[in-house]
This record gives sequence, structure tokens and C-alpha cells, in this order.
Amino acid sequence: MKIALIGASGNAGSRIAAELSARGHAVTAIARNADRIAKLPGVTPLAVDIADTDALVSALEGHDAIVSAVHFTASNPDQLISAAKASGVKRYLVVGGAGSLEVSPGVKLVDTPQFPQEYKEEATKGGVFLDKLRAETDLDWTFLSPSAAFVPGERTGRFRLGGDALLTNEAGSSISFEDYAIALVDEIETPRHSRQRFTVGY
Repeated sequence: MKIALIGASGNAGSRIAAELSARGHAVTAIARNADRIAKLPGVTPLAVDIADTDALVSALEGHDAIVSAVHFTASNPDQLISAAKASGVKRYLVVGGAGSLEVSPGVKLVDTPQFPQEYKEEATKGGVFLDKLRAETDLDWTFLSPSAAFVPGERTGRFRLGGDALLTNEAGSSISFEDYAIALVDEIETPRHSRQRFTVGY
């Protein structure tokens, strides 16, 4: 498949690019600084300022799916969604956040007393992005939330999937960037969560 990956040089984006490359997909890897994108088979780096909507639409056109792996505080959800729609690409997958996941019925992680203040703005804006997608009728969107701790680690291929509730185990709530990338690329290849949010964790 031909995949456009926005934010390909970031923590999640770089692992997603590597996973797509390993599975033989053709990736247009979009970042502000193309020099920061790893050189991988099938991956074509492309420098684009995502705030330039016309340039972004041009970069997205002609792909089978778009993956957005940019920080919510560094992007505008309305502009990204509009660019995806204008590109004519129907499938739009978003690297989500854990803050909007529920820890109990009706209680989101971001609203709990122990949620770190330094991540609150990013988490809140992630929730806004999800709400905008849920109101979207033209795009075939998917929003994949990681667990609370989203960290560098191993590619084990051993993880669980869930819905709107935070996944936890005896060690807490976590997922590596590497295993998250597996779950996201699995969803690209075999869609099971059309117009849904789902989550991945150990």
C-alpha cells in the first residue's frame, strides 16, 4: 500500500515508518525537517510544513491511507482533517493519546487528580481531536490511543487491544512505541476499527 505518514521523524512516527517499511509498504514520510527521517527501504522523505495546507494536500494526494503522528499541541485538528478530506484519501488514522481513555465509567484519565500537569494540554487537545473525528462523516477514520506510558522499548508483538477504557496490568499501563506501531499497521492492513477509537497496551 501507499501510505502518507505525517510526523514521520517523531517517536511514534519513526517506529511506524520502520514497521511499514519492514512490511513492504511504500511510505511518503512527511516532516518539517526531512533530514531527521530515517533512511529505510520504501520510505521517501518529504519536507512539508503541515501548516501550509496546500502543500500538505499535495503531499497527501494519491495514497491509500494517511497516518497522522503529530503532537496535538503542534497542530490544528480542523486544518489536518480538512487537508485529509481535500486530498481525496478516504482512510485517516491518528496516533491518539491516553488522556481521553476512561479509567471508570464516565471518568477520563486526563481528569483524574494524578494525571501529570505537564501533559494535560496535549491530552486535552487529543480529546478535542477525537471529538472532531467522531463528528466527521466523510473520512474513514481510526484513532488509536496508546496506554498511559508510551515509551521506547521492544518490539514484542505481544499486547492487548481495547476500546474506550484504559488498559492496565499489574505493572501499570504502558505500551512501547515499537508494539504500538505493530497495532497501527495491523489496522491499516486489516481494518477492524472503522470510525472508532481503540487502544493498545500490555
